Amino acid sequence: MNINKHDQRVLHALAQGGLIHLERDAHGTVLAAHCLNRDGWTLSPFDIETFRRLKRRRLIASKGGGPYRITRQGLTAVRPQLDNR
Repeated sequence: MNINKHDQRVLHALAQGGLIHLERDAHGTVLAAHCLNRDGWTLSPFDIETFRRLKRRRLIASKGGGPYRITRQGLTAVRPQLDNR
């Protein structure tokens, strides 16, 4: 699957234990999306369009109303990288 560099960075953070938290209005419309790594830091260039692109490709999913996490398909799509800490 062809995934751009920015999406690869997000998937890599999710594969290490991160999550995506959504802010919704009273009607359930998504207002903002925040990608958090396993340490609780926010991935700054993450936006709603990136969230929708990953969800449309089924690389992320939510279970039981919880935060969005990477799926099996997302794990196979992400390229291995060294930990950049």
